[in-house]
Amino acid sequence: MGIIIKPLVTEKMTAISEKSNRFGFIVRPDANKVEIKSAVESLYNVSVLAVNTVRYSGKNKARYTKAGLIKGRKNAFKKAIVTLKEGDTIDFYSNI
Repeated sequence: MGIIIKPLVTEKMTAISEKSNRFGFIVRPDANKVEIKSAVESLYNVSVLAVNTVRYSGKNKARYTKAGLIKGRKNAFKKAIVTLKEGDTIDFYSNI
């Protein structure tokens, strides 16, 4: 399994990508910035200028159903926001 788990394709990340040439990825929790940079450069053939990482903790969730209260927990994950060199871009929809 690689360093990058999946790209973040949300409304917020799409707006950031269009404005400032930054792209988001969900990465392995034990990955560091150097590993993330090399993985993105080799996978997408782009030049990475900077990598910012954020750790999110899992949250407790509960919902009410006919069967009663169902409790659970969302997974913890690590997000990396990668800044690319001017002129480089990543097209997540090219292989669809």
